Amino acid sequence: MLNRRTFLKTGAVALPLATALDAIPAAALSAEEVAAVATGGPAPKLVSLPSRLAPLDPATQPWQKRVRRVGQSNMTEHDPAVMNIEEWADYWHSAGADLVFVSVTGILAFYPSKVPFHRHGKFLNNRDFFGECTAAAKKRGMRVVARMSPDLNWGDALEAHPEWAMRNKDGSVQFNGEEPRLFKTCMFSTYMDDYVPAIIREVNSLYDVDCFYTNGWPPLGSLPECHCSVCSKLPPTGTPAYWRAFNDRLFDLWQRYDALAKEKKPDSFFFANLGGNVHAGPNLDRLAKIAAWFQGDNQGRTYDDPAVWGCTLQGRVANAVQDGNLAAANVTASYSTGVVRWRNASKTPDEAKMWLNETLASGMIPYFHFIGSEAGLGEDRRWQAVGRDYFPWTAKHDAHLKSRRSVANIGVVMGQSTQLLYKGPETARSREYMRETTHGIYDALLRGRFAFDLVHEDRLDREHLSKYRALLLPNIAMLSDRQCQQIRDYVSSGGSIMGSFETGLYDEELKPRSDFGLAEVFGVSKAGDVIGTNGNAYYGRIERQHSILAGFADTNWLPGAQNRIPLKPVADPVLTVVPGFVQYPPELAYPPVSHTDEPAVVLREISSSRVAWFPGDIERTYWLTGHGDLLRLLHNTIRWITRDESIVHVEGEGFIEMSAWETVPGYAVHLLNYTNPNAHHGWMQAIYPLGQQIVSMTLPAGVKVKSVELLSAGSAVPFRVEGETLRFTIPRVDDYEVAAITVG
Repeated sequence: MLNRRTFLKTGAVALPLATALDAIPAAALSAEEVAAVATGGPAPKLVSLPSRLAPLDPATQPWQKRVRRVGQSNMTEHDPAVMNIEEWADYWHSAGADLVFVSVTGILAFYPSKVPFHRHGKFLNNRDFFGECTAAAKKRGMRVVARMSPDLNWGDALEAHPEWAMRNKDGSVQFNGEEPRLFKTCMFSTYMDDYVPAIIREVNSLYDVDCFYTNGWPPLGSLPECHCSVCSKLPPTGTPAYWRAFNDRLFDLWQRYDALAKEKKPDSFFFANLGGNVHAGPNLDRLAKIAAWFQGDNQGRTYDDPAVWGCTLQGRVANAVQDGNLAAANVTASYSTGVVRWRNASKTPDEAKMWLNETLASGMIPYFHFIGSEAGLGEDRRWQAVGRDYFPWTAKHDAHLKSRRSVANIGVVMGQSTQLLYKGPETARSREYMRETTHGIYDALLRGRFAFDLVHEDRLDREHLSKYRALLLPNIAMLSDRQCQQIRDYVSSGGSIMGSFETGLYDEELKPRSDFGLAEVFGVSKAGDVIGTNGNAYYGRIERQHSILAGFADTNWLPGAQNRIPLKPVADPVLTVVPGFVQYPPELAYPPVSHTDEPAVVLREISSSRVAWFPGDIERTYWLTGHGDLLRLLHNTIRWITRDESIVHVEGEGFIEMSAWETVPGYAVHLLNYTNPNAHHGWMQAIYPLGQQIVSMTLPAGVKVKSVELLSAGSAVPFRVEGETLRFTIPRVDDYEVAAITVG
């Protein structure tokens, strides 16, 4: 008979959460059993937080560090004829924006520019629209960003400067796909050396702006492909050598534009759009050393990234490189985004609010955005209420929402070069391959309610890794010899790691190694080339019991992955490979070889370190299939390598993303409620509230808790401290809750 306890020991995690919880009366479950259903296992052991950071003197911080709310109405050509500037400025001021973006130019000048080929809009009529907007914002105490977008220009510029255009392989000009009168400008051409600096100098000479921003450059999420006379002499696009040339050019231009911005005001600066999350074009580690502001443009869900956590993924990327040095803002579009767009119509409030919630939860500054003041302040005004309500709420709680340092004991390596340059194995080559891998590990970590950070591949030194109990390498195919050595050093110092598939099989030049770069650490050796799936994927045969197999009963087989690299045999394996075989016709759906000595997972203990290796692309396969056995296996393995240790733990029902931060007053635990049928597709149409969430968190020695306040609920909750462990219960989570912990 299946009672509540035997249920928890079987494959409950493979069922939809609602089904699992409906099957057992909630009142019949202990807190530990609720956690077992909701997160796939028992509550972990809690370990202590590091000592608190030294206090900050706000007076020593640059002005951009004090910005907490950003607004933008992206100007259209028609706006100078119809926009009420006072109404525009009043809206953003009433919402509490500290900073507003004002369009200087995209493809059109919004002021009477004298720069050649800086075309005036047909409704400008020599009006100084940009100057009037800037003055109105300044009058209300808001700072101004001069927004530019240098990626497109018109035919007269092309006729005079054919060298400015991006070219196809046949030498033809690359035109904009929606408006063929506009050509795409090449970042390696003199357009970026002459035309863009001329606009920056002109604007600086005429107006009191605080900084400059480019939206259409650098490119988002991919590297450009151009065959103009300059680019044809560069290495082929998509190669490591091209990425180096791309970055060298980008950083040269960035620093030149920054110097121009500072000619009038020493505290001014230049910055650009760095959206694209893990697929960003510029080397983010290198850029973070010179940039003053990290602009994350993730306006909504797309066909490529349908998951609800697209915004928090961007925030985690920013946190991976900023080290407290950058101000970081994330764009939340209030207009309709997605595969089909209505760029002048409002999103549903629930969807827009969730992106704002994610911005805060991931440590970034909320930035609310609409297209066109004519539509934004005239035709469709529904979006305004969201900004007018949300921004003042954040202002009320700024102290608790301004994050200083994340609280996490798991680091997930962000292989930026792998994301950009590696396309997956020949058996499954696709530009989406690493997106699917990223979403797979991200979803698994959320469903396990693990506290984690992203760690940039160029920040694997002891200083950056020392806070983490474990490091995850989800098919980080490209690793340099230096990076491999840094990971070896991390393991030697007591850290644990989990890796998969082709991790370390390529060096930083994308040249294949004869064996894995971390073969000796993981205790694995390559026995052949990648094997894909034709019919049934491979299985893992259970050879002996181990804690990574907790919860699996009445089966000898577990699902494997879509692709794997065969490994040489190891001693005393936990799982071995049953090779894939025919899935149709069913008469042939049985394994010709039912048993091998090829390992399907390799586990090692090295002093206090634990090491786990999966030869298959398990994270990506989990994302493609949602298979509960793969999820349980990932959860169990992560718990094993971390020795079931955690700094903060949240028990309760529902699909949430949890993050925790050290703040000036104390700490903040953020819970984002993703429990929604549209979590992985389309918009959130409604909120599905969750019941109580039980929070446990360790504190540094000597830290005393004064209060725990729920910022969304607007109420304090009781708490207790047992030794160094803080415990409290959040009674309800609608879309978002923040538990603000004040310490003394």
